[in-house]
Amino acid sequence: TKLGSTLLQKTLMFDLYANRMRAPHTAHEDDYFVLKTSDWTNIIPLTDDGHVILVTQFRHGVEQDSLEIPGGIIDAEETDPQSAAIRELREETGYTAREVRPLGAMHPNPALQNNRCHSYLALGATLSGDQQLDSEEIINVHRIPLAEIPELIRSGKITHANILTTFLLFLLQHGRELGCERWMK
Repeated sequence: TKLGSTLLQKTLMFDLYANRMRAPHTAHEDDYFVLKTSDWTNIIPLTDDGHVILVTQFRHGVEQDSLEIPGGIIDAEETDPQSAAIRELREETGYTAREVRPLGAMHPNPALQNNRCHSYLALGATLSGDQQLDSEEIINVHRIPLAEIPELIRSGKITHANILTTFLLFLLQHGRELGCERWMK
């Protein structure tokens, strides 16, 4: 039972709350900490010649660069996660796509966070302009053959859980159609 909630910290990225909870079977009370944040989106950009557009950027939590697909926070004024994914693709990479398909949504960390990450597949990705990065962003763009994605995952070069889950959704829904049967060893 939720007994109350106290805002501990408000930041640009999230609000930290302490939720006072009582266990129904023992009546034990304790604080559980929750990060309330906007939903996120990410997108797998796939070119017609079988390449995935990946990005690297520094991630402060692990204090190192991370190899990922484009994505980010859905802005407060955005009501459509797919439009946000298309925007993130264009801003981070300069690429646009002929077709965008939804892959699904996940809770990145339901133990601590309230938000979801909405994932998409972009088919026919083509470079159509320059990156449009925020002032604090440094993002490098990579064009990697789709066939190399499993080894990047196995070798630990792709470690971001949301990205791994998005590739799993991609494989389950589009693997056969896009020739990814060899991903399963």
